[in-house]
Amino acid sequence: MKVHYECFACAANQCQKIVEIGTNDLELRRRGVIEAAKLMAGINGDSIPAVFGSEVFLGVYRVIGNDDPFKEYKELSNRLAEKVVSDIEKEGPNLKTALKLAIIGNVIDFAVGYSPERIEEDVKAMLSEELYVDHSDELFERLGKAKTLLYLADNCGEIYFDRLFIKKLKEAFPYLKIYVAAKDGPIINDATVEDLRKACFGEFAGIISTGTRIVGVPLDRVSDEFREVFEKADVIIAKGQGNFETLSEVKDNRVFYLLKAKCRPIARELGVPQGSMVCLKG
Repeated sequence: MKVHYECFACAANQCQKIVEIGTNDLELRRRGVIEAAKLMAGINGDSIPAVFGSEVFLGVYRVIGNDDPFKEYKELSNRLAEKVVSDIEKEGPNLKTALKLAIIGNVIDFAVGYSPERIEEDVKAMLSEELYVDHSDELFERLGKAKTLLYLADNCGEIYFDRLFIKKLKEAFPYLKIYVAAKDGPIINDATVEDLRKACFGEFAGIISTGTRIVGVPLDRVSDEFREVFEKADVIIAKGQGNFETLSEVKDNRVFYLLKAKCRPIARELGVPQGSMVCLKG
């Protein structure tokens, strides 16, 4: 997905949040946003929001001297989501409900100002909503014939909903080999491989790093190990907007996108109303 006109302002707004949450030093905050402005000057019509945004954010991290400014937000998201999912799991959700829960979990996103304290009430509210685009039957049909699934994680907190869905996938497709990929290091509130390990994904899936801290999966930046798994996967599930922004440029029919269209550019690209939940075949 190429940059839309709103993406510049969105990145600038996130940079202000980064400096405010990342340091109390007013001079460092000032230098941070100046650095962001310099880096954003490199944007062009072919820029992918997830990629240029990540480069800008990492530049701000360096200036303010904080390599993980969202650490507390991520820990809170994980803690609250784990509790909510634990309660839901006791109710024995089926595979289709678990898929919907994985999409609902995508609402946990600092970039859109989401407060993770709302997750329990939001889950209850959104479970009654229908998916605006629902290609889940085809997804499950493809998984029934597949040997390998690559699952691309997105945000902290959200990963506990992913874990429930993946556990249900293993029950439904016991011979399916599943790999779950996350970032190599911290970037905004995205999950890292360390977050996956702490959430015990290794009990039912192989954990791999994308080999980069860039949001999404820019295939020109990923590691050789990740690329090998990516190329051999029969089905790829891509969670969230960042993965959509990078992979929609590839036009790969193995990919199924699970996300909530939280911003106008994503909704515009998908052709759905803003706020819609989708399970979309690539």
